[in-house]
Amino acid sequence: MKIVKFLILPIALIALGAAYFSPSPPSSKPNILLILTDDQGYHDVSYYGTKDIQTPHTDALAEAGMRFDNFYANCPVCSPTRAALLTGRYQEFVGVPGVIRTYPEDNWGYLDPKATMLPEMLQIGGYHTAIIGKWHLGLESPNIPNERGFDFFHGWLGDMMDDYWKHRRHEINYMRKDKEVIDPEGHATDLFTKWSVDYIKEQAKDDQPFFLYLAYNAPHFPVQPPEDWLAKVKAREPGLSEKRAKLVAFIEHLDDGIGQVIQALKDSGQYDNTIIVFTSDNGGLLRDAANNGPLRDGKQSVYEGGLKVPTVMVWKDKILAGSSTDYKALSMDLFPTLVQAAGLKTTHPIEGKSFLPTLLGQEQSDTNRPLFFSRREGGSRYGGLTIQAVQLNDWKLLQNSPFAPQELYNLAEDPAEENNLIDTEKEKFRELNALLRKHLQEAGKVPWQKE
Repeated sequence: MKIVKFLILPIALIALGAAYFSPSPPSSKPNILLILTDDQGYHDVSYYGTKDIQTPHTDALAEAGMRFDNFYANCPVCSPTRAALLTGRYQEFVGVPGVIRTYPEDNWGYLDPKATMLPEMLQIGGYHTAIIGKWHLGLESPNIPNERGFDFFHGWLGDMMDDYWKHRRHEINYMRKDKEVIDPEGHATDLFTKWSVDYIKEQAKDDQPFFLYLAYNAPHFPVQPPEDWLAKVKAREPGLSEKRAKLVAFIEHLDDGIGQVIQALKDSGQYDNTIIVFTSDNGGLLRDAANNGPLRDGKQSVYEGGLKVPTVMVWKDKILAGSSTDYKALSMDLFPTLVQAAGLKTTHPIEGKSFLPTLLGQEQSDTNRPLFFSRREGGSRYGGLTIQAVQLNDWKLLQNSPFAPQELYNLAEDPAEENNLIDTEKEKFRELNALLRKHLQEAGKVPWQKE
């Protein structure tokens, strides 16, 4: 049984007991702000004590809510995690086993047009739904945001930007306001921040609850912080390498944007009734000098460093401030959690599991729940095949290359994944291997290319 660890527990809350954590009644549905960063490393936040980076606004979220120390992205790369997050399903089961890209020969996913999306569920509950920032789940109808449950879209349709000021990918402009092609000036992080602030202020004029999915491109490469932010980091941390200094400045600039968005909630009087989620789509990229803490490897890998991400949730007077949990959750678990918090019910099959009880201070077990991770990719490194892992309690079986042997680790005793036990723990290997093969069989039934 996983127990929520309370860092701050005022005496008054003890007296109130479980009643303090009762969900909002349907008549006062909470707004939802879901902030997703791109490739932010597990320890590229200063609330974990990382010395060379300062993220005061993200730290403030951790102080105001619950920190998740065992939160996993569904996949070590972009599109699959986003598909899982927005459908509540394993990404392979909705047609996105790999990265959706501009050109067919490099594309490894097609979002199932029949998949039920989180914004569609929230629309049923009376929410106005918006995405600002990176979509990355389709470039054409029917898989564009305004056709998948979002009332409003202001952001980037594609995957990465080749330049954060020019906003192009392969010389194509994927910047949109709803379905209109736009060409704004400015750093993409600043644009997404400003547009989010504007949206929050506009929504304050209406009693309708809102769902804002704010998906920043940063700190995904190319690492391009504004010059003044880089100069500030270099002056403060003269011993940093150029590469690390640029990434730190990039993340600190991003953190400042997050702070502006949170301040807009407070200034407009909407903070107290807003659920705030902060998380990343996968681990940090090591070649950009990301910090994944003590974990092995990073983005693109199914070792822990590619999957475990910094995550915080805030909901004033519902989630205890300054608390943390070691409950294991996945990106796809946000779907049923937020639906339930909005007073709605999920009636279609999903693999995601609501962790609302954990948020509300109640005991919740993650024991005996297998967690699956996989990615399909091309090129000579993958050859169109998959890498995959399954975690069950303390044990993890993985294959980090289609052409490499499987590996088995006990994460409780070996969190850095250094001691491969596959030759000695044969019974455990057979148990996890059977689970993983069954999952891959089910995933193989779902087409991931447009017919």
